[in-house]
Amino acid sequence: QVQLVESGGGLVQAGGSLRLSCAASGRTFSNYGMGWFRQAPGKEREFVAAIRWSDNNTYYAESVKGRFTISGDNAKNSVYLQMNSLKPEDTAVYYCAARTGTGRTPGTYDYWGQGTQVTVSS
Repeated sequence: QVQLVESGGGLVQAGGSLRLSCAASGRTFSNYGMGWFRQAPGKEREFVAAIRWSDNNTYYAESVKGRFTISGDNAKNSVYLQMNSLKPEDTAVYYCAARTGTGRTPGTYDYWGQGTQVTVSS
């Protein structure tokens, strides 16, 4: 089993920044990818960003391009999401996920963290 734990969520004013972290433990594989998803109240879970370990290729939802940056530290089994220029519509529970390979579809991910709340006010 792979265990994922997110941290770094909180309350921030519009235009501010947050950095989310996801720590993985347990069995992992070199061909795994890591992704960030979010779910706002009353809405479906949506893709935010992903990183492929094999080549460090990154992928972003159009809504966050230019504002969010995903990065990873393979030695620490951790992935990060730097969120800048936050908007009220970014308010959601953010989830870290892992799978073999990398993708944009929640159903293709095998492991999920518990989520961390991000609230953007003003």
